[in-house]
Amino acid sequence: MESTPPPPSEPTPPGDVALLDEDTPERPHSSVRSAVEWVVILAGALAMALVIKAFLLQAFYIPSPSMVPTLGVGDRVLVNKLSYHVHDIHRGDIVVFKRPPLESDVKIKDLIKRVIGLPNETIEARDGHILIDGRVLNEPYLSAEARAAMASITIAPQKIPVGHYFVMGDNRGNSKDSRFFGPISKTLIVGRAFIRVWPISKINLL
Repeated sequence: MESTPPPPSEPTPPGDVALLDEDTPERPHSSVRSAVEWVVILAGALAMALVIKAFLLQAFYIPSPSMVPTLGVGDRVLVNKLSYHVHDIHRGDIVVFKRPPLESDVKIKDLIKRVIGLPNETIEARDGHILIDGRVLNEPYLSAEARAAMASITIAPQKIPVGHYFVMGDNRGNSKDSRFFGPISKTLIVGRAFIRVWPISKINLL
């Protein structure tokens, strides 16, 4: 009795991918290809992270108590580097900036303070208050301790130069700011701190 030959295998339709049988040996170069793909993925991710850090967002660590109670020692914030390319710097913004020329401590690279005075304004401090063009500035972010410290702070009236900003820490009794190194140039400002990301229990917008 003659045996019936097996039916011929059908060709793979155009556009379909033929699957390998489980017992088909792996091609020698497939592991190398996978390794190359992972290298490309990791390199792309690293490049994207560097671009984000250079032009978009950067995390900063708070090393001192100068912004207490808004920010504490060890907190981490994200800084938006694009903010001031699309809108002006506003009073009350918390900004990170490079060490000003009159800051003598060369170990300091960046500082974080709050914008108090804007270009062309006259700023002074007396009787426990900051005055802008002769009007008392409302500062709801100050703690009771900071308000008490303000009683002993005096700033003679001074006009802020064009392109400069008067910055101060929220912890008025323990902050080295524009009272010591003067108004800062806009060119020194890295960006606006807009969110605290650490500790997790204190994540909040600034």
